[in-house]
Amino acid sequence: MGRGRNRRRVDRTAEEVARGRKRTLRWALGLVLALSALAAGAAGARWLSGSGALRIRDIRFEGLSRAGADELIAFSPVKVGDSFFLADVDAMERGLSRHPWVRRVEVRHALLPPSLVVHVEERRPIALVELSGLYLVDDEGNVFKRVAAGDPIDLPLVTGISRAEYERRSGASEELLAHALALVRAWRDGGRPRPTLSEIHVEPDGVTIHVGEDGTEVRLGAGDLGAKLSRLDKMLSALGAEGKKAEVVHLDNRLHPSWVTVRLAGVTSPVVKVAGSREP
Repeated sequence: MGRGRNRRRVDRTAEEVARGRKRTLRWALGLVLALSALAAGAAGARWLSGSGALRIRDIRFEGLSRAGADELIAFSPVKVGDSFFLADVDAMERGLSRHPWVRRVEVRHALLPPSLVVHVEERRPIALVELSGLYLVDDEGNVFKRVAAGDPIDLPLVTGISRAEYERRSGASEELLAHALALVRAWRDGGRPRPTLSEIHVEPDGVTIHVGEDGTEVRLGAGDLGAKLSRLDKMLSALGAEGKKAEVVHLDNRLHPSWVTVRLAGVTSPVVKVAGSREP
């Protein structure tokens, strides 16, 4: 393992080369058209120079949902009215990428009328994280913007990470966030209906989550996530069939990892149910 050239780097380089070739061809085509018009005579020359045919008439955006076109234009060094053939689309892409919602962006020329078409791939938020304020986290693990009016907030909330530690990019804080997002994906992709995952509290020694409308507390501890979620699914299903609700579920028994201990909701005296063992 680990021998030879990095395959992902090779793929990226190939994509960049192919993209550069396409742009060169588009530029060449545009230049040929412009020269052809010039060769048509004085009238064509006057049309090209005086009518604004070599100026960008429009900048069109594709793929926008969260980001606004006006917001993106403010990040762009290229504007309507700039030279069509001399527009620095690479600089434009870098500028547009500064917008927090932009994950990837590609700018291409359109000749009739002279314009730029901007294809935007936006970030997909999968969680919120508390860092002395609420921030959105995308599906690649990037904390990309502070929550503002209109942003989605019906997402699992990750707590337990220190802002100071996160800003220092400490390995511990990044690992805690990675664990939380792995749980979000596992919960979402479990292949069966599950109650809403509202909060994920991460600590170095384990994870605690809150699920469902009543905020049932589930102490997962550390490790063996898939097996623990499977046991949790079975326990919640069994309780639901009996018309009961759990207040706290323990899946963090280190001596007996297969045990599930439950404290029922709405019971005046403590009640404990144990599953996964023959012992009472």
